[in-house]
Amino acid sequence: MGLEAMARNYKKEYENYQGKPEQIRKRSMRNKARRKMMKEGKVRKGDGKDVDHKKPLSKGGSNSTSNLRVQSDNENRSFPRDRNARMKDAFYS
Repeated sequence: MGLEAMARNYKKEYENYQGKPEQIRKRSMRNKARRKMMKEGKVRKGDGKDVDHKKPLSKGGSNSTSNLRVQSDNENRSFPRDRNARMKDAFYS
């Protein structure tokens, strides 16, 4: 007896979230930023790097080169934490 793995319903997930016009626009912006950095030779497919927006798109950032940076996937997908492993309050304020 234990937790059984539930199969993801990708079709439902797309219909309820990923297929929404706002999410499609956001995904398009992220892909555009990645292509821009690939064109400049800063990243390539499968290199384990993420294109990070210094000021997130959700906070009014843009895809301008000055707002983009290359980070490792681990660094980009984590959040600053204090000594007690809690997320810092001042993150992107």
